[in-house]
Amino acid sequence: MENQGASVVISHHILDGKEQQYEQWLDEIFPVTKHSNGFIDLQIVRPIPHLTFVYTVIIRFDTIENLKTWMNSEERKMWIKKANPLFRKNDNYQIKSGLDFLFSNESENNKVPVRWKQFLVTWSAIYPLSLLIPLVTLPFLSFLQIPKNHFFEALISSACIVFLMVFVVMPNYTKIIKKWLYK
Repeated sequence: MENQGASVVISHHILDGKEQQYEQWLDEIFPVTKHSNGFIDLQIVRPIPHLTFVYTVIIRFDTIENLKTWMNSEERKMWIKKANPLFRKNDNYQIKSGLDFLFSNESENNKVPVRWKQFLVTWSAIYPLSLLIPLVTLPFLSFLQIPKNHFFEALISSACIVFLMVFVVMPNYTKIIKKWLYK
């Protein structure tokens, strides 16, 4: 089987007024995480001020073994213990291989759909976005008078597509088709 990497999606529910302390904690733990064996990258989705209080952190490693090693390490446990006074709820995370995190569904007991269904669903979601997003981003970049550069335009368009896929499209799309998807 081909190595597809692994992702962990971590949710931290932060107490009101503790956001700045949590941000400092993130600044301290990220360099440690980045030096872990097999680390690829991480993303953070911050809450909307005065509306939500959940931080979502997505960390990718080259193998599920390296990811589990970091998640279960004594070093990470020490950092989580340090941040516990800032949390409304305990440190919550899900480990997924490849792009399985796009299909996580708590009501399906973390069941992952078969790969061919993942392919069809992902493709059917990305295709319309890949047609529509450039229609929005390219005129916007032109409006901002950013010089035409195919690579930069592709970078911006793909970033928008990935953001929408991970945080908007897939969570809603998989709910709509869950009977077929998890059958």
